[in-house]
Amino acid sequence: MRLWSDSFSNTQPIPAEFAMGQPDGFAPNRNPHLAWDDVPAGTKSFALLCIDPDAPTVPETVGRDDLQIPVDQVRGDFVHWAMVDIAPDVRVIAAGSCSDGVTAKGKQQPAGPKGARQGLNGYTGWFAGDAQMGGDYFGYDGPYPPFNDLRTHRYFFRLFALDVATLDLPARFTAADVLRAMQSHVLTEATLHGTYSLNTKA
Repeated sequence: MRLWSDSFSNTQPIPAEFAMGQPDGFAPNRNPHLAWDDVPAGTKSFALLCIDPDAPTVPETVGRDDLQIPVDQVRGDFVHWAMVDIAPDVRVIAAGSCSDGVTAKGKQQPAGPKGARQGLNGYTGWFAGDAQMGGDYFGYDGPYPPFNDLRTHRYFFRLFALDVATLDLPARFTAADVLRAMQSHVLTEATLHGTYSLNTKA
């Protein structure tokens, strides 16, 4: 199976149009175009994840003018998208069709392919306790890495062809729930990744 995007090239920078943050604040936060082909026989649905494996793990270093987050700081995963039960005849997700703009407190019923379900992304935890932004962030919300991070972040879009039409998941599912539910049901996977940074020194 092959996965590509007209919004950015594999391993290359993601335009700010498809990010949640840019140097002067919020960005357009549109989901990028994604398309795929060479789907294996027996595919009954697709699952899509977008994960940044370069998120800092020391919260007190984030967003500070007096220091730069070192490249070698231990990193963790930050989920930007988790979508399942994508119909087997779908081959494209148009740019801006699932996210177009920043929604304070999160999108509750994000648009997407008919019948697909979208889970929580990492901003649910990031904004927890914030009176203006805190809430359940469903669907796609794009890159917004710390401006003081010296590491250029990578964003991996992972598309899985599954041998089941639907996954057994709770209403507020996460990417971790998807990975567990997919066990023994993955026929193949295709991956695409772009990069993004707000640090002029990165």
